[in-house]
Amino acid sequence: MTQFHPEWTVLNKGVNGQRTGGMLLRFEKDVVTENPSVVIVLGGVNDIYQGRTPASVEKNLEAIYSLAEAKKIVPLAATILPYDSAGPTESAAIREVNSWIEAISISKDRLFCDTNLAVRDEKDPDLLSSSPDGLHPDVEGYRKMGEALTKTLERAGY
Repeated sequence: MTQFHPEWTVLNKGVNGQRTGGMLLRFEKDVVTENPSVVIVLGGVNDIYQGRTPASVEKNLEAIYSLAEAKKIVPLAATILPYDSAGPTESAAIREVNSWIEAISISKDRLFCDTNLAVRDEKDPDLLSSSPDGLHPDVEGYRKMGEALTKTLERAGY
């Protein structure tokens, strides 16, 4: 992102393996105190991976989006990425949450980026297009995610 926009400061506050409930608990300390213009909210895959329900993910994500807005931070809602070992139940849950993320973003006029689309396999959307471990995108996948997020921010005037 900063390769094409050196004026942007990008902080990665992601925590490996963390669920959306943990993201919400540390939002004030990790995000609000930084006073960003925008926060990219990409969470939920660990919840699904660890057996949480789509409803619980949606509740936490909405709380994060709303907290950001209350603090005058623009939330950019990003979709959950697929992972190769997801079974039919997990893949269906990811699709359900992603549909909700897109719908709520549209209905509340929030920034939205389909990061899932950026990294998924063209022949099987429940798999990553390429991955070193079956759980995370490879370097090319992360580049595609960065490009998709950059385009979303550029369209919004950032």
